[in-house]
Amino acid sequence: MSKLRLTRTISIPSLSSSSYLAQSHFVSVSPKPQALKPSLLSPKLHFSNSPIPTIVFPRLFSISASASSSPAPQISYSLKSFDGDVQPYLSCSMPYRRLRVAVLLSGGVDSSVALRLLHAAGHACTAFYLKIWFQEDFENFWSECPWEDDLKYAKAVCDQIEVPLEVVHLTDEYWKNVVSYIIDEYRCGRTPNPDVLCNTRIKFGAFMDAISSMKFDYVASGHYANVVHSFTDPMNASSVLELSQDTVKDQTYFLSHLSQAQLKQLIFPLGCISKEEVRKLATIFDLPNKDRKDSQGICFLGKIKFSEFVARHIGEREGIILEADTGDFLGMHRGFWFYTIGQRQGLRLPGGPWYVVEKDIKNNVVFVSRNYYSSDKRRRIFRVGSLKWLSGLPPNQTSNLQCKVRHGPGFYDCNLNMEAGEGSDEDVAVVQLSEDDQGLAAGQFAAFYKGKSCLGSGVILESWDDQGFPVCPKALEIAQMEDKSLLGKPVKIKVKPEASVSEPQLNMEQRSSHIAAAKRPRRESQGEVILRFPMNWLQKLREKWLRIF
Repeated sequence: MSKLRLTRTISIPSLSSSSYLAQSHFVSVSPKPQALKPSLLSPKLHFSNSPIPTIVFPRLFSISASASSSPAPQISYSLKSFDGDVQPYLSCSMPYRRLRVAVLLSGGVDSSVALRLLHAAGHACTAFYLKIWFQEDFENFWSECPWEDDLKYAKAVCDQIEVPLEVVHLTDEYWKNVVSYIIDEYRCGRTPNPDVLCNTRIKFGAFMDAISSMKFDYVASGHYANVVHSFTDPMNASSVLELSQDTVKDQTYFLSHLSQAQLKQLIFPLGCISKEEVRKLATIFDLPNKDRKDSQGICFLGKIKFSEFVARHIGEREGIILEADTGDFLGMHRGFWFYTIGQRQGLRLPGGPWYVVEKDIKNNVVFVSRNYYSSDKRRRIFRVGSLKWLSGLPPNQTSNLQCKVRHGPGFYDCNLNMEAGEGSDEDVAVVQLSEDDQGLAAGQFAAFYKGKSCLGSGVILESWDDQGFPVCPKALEIAQMEDKSLLGKPVKIKVKPEASVSEPQLNMEQRSSHIAAAKRPRRESQGEVILRFPMNWLQKLREKWLRIF
């Protein structure tokens, strides 16, 4: 039985305006969804050695002041109604129906606009801020976490339209169900996706369990996605997760591991509008956070660098970096868990770009290469486990589907071949992509689509086909050496000729042109530059595109 802490922060009129009081209450939450039983007792007033009286509420309550003593952000209020102006943007907010909606509010622009759209649609809204930052033991290390500013902005947004705001403490649940899993996965050499886990286990998991007795019709958030519900047969018909209108910002990838029971309870007001329109609406509503930048990175880290988080919880262990193509000893690294397949940043090797292509977990060795984008070293066949289908059942059609192997607008056409998992009842699917992909990393999710409908997702497994990046026998032999001090100093890395980057992309006719150009007199060498420029430029453009998506 886990504990859920709910907080109300209240101002004490007799004290200075800068004094606030944050009180906590713990409620037992079953691991399985079930209704909470909040007490109906009146609040009790307690006194301790502190000059500030403590008011304990044995149930959920609203926020009325900031929990921080630091100065509040500059806020401009606007209580005007913009229903007429926003009417075209309400198609994903279930207008013309009077609903009770629990709205997840982060303090950012997206969730704030979602709240305002639902309010404009005529729904009775209650906002909830999830406090998932770390326990008090981590306060010194996580001093830069911006949750206090987030909460101030969330309160200011709610104050504009007099919507109650609740603070729900899910720190322990987050640590147990998300952070601990992430740490364990990195220790095993895999690259987990915390955003998928946070949506499945916390935002639409533990939180939904906590408010199940409050009789909300739906839960809403600022995700860019669309849920299509059946109103003719809501009990039996499945709800469908569809792509957002904004295909660049679309977040169905992060929602692809939800269950049908979770999906049936969700509304995403931003699923029918673009990010540009969201920013315009923030200005129309005169939101206090209208100029706030979008958050980046992992949701629980705030301003903390991910490498610092990994070093804090897993530590560092020195290992060697080997060139996968030659076996050359290139340098040292801090631990294989700091690197993922396809990673370019943080290697600190000259003569690059270098990319992580494989990892030897047992021997703490990282293999790198400058030939990551060679046409003969790509993957298009892989296996996924932990499959979860949004409808509750595997799709009837497993061919001619689409697949995302990372967040972004890019899709691959794909086919699935379902097979029984080894040593368990869990199904495994063999995925064959229509094109090669360089950045497949074990632990990440692969989401599957049919048209604009998201079908579900699974976790990419370590088991690859024989098209994985080939590590030469010399490199494999060196990786198994017990005493790696015998390797001596790292080799001096030579700068790679530019032509070798683009040559694998050239056909025979182009190669002949290069050879002919090379034989021309020096005064005609400009022709070689002209011939070579487009290939080099296109190759660099391709590398940048693949790094983004």
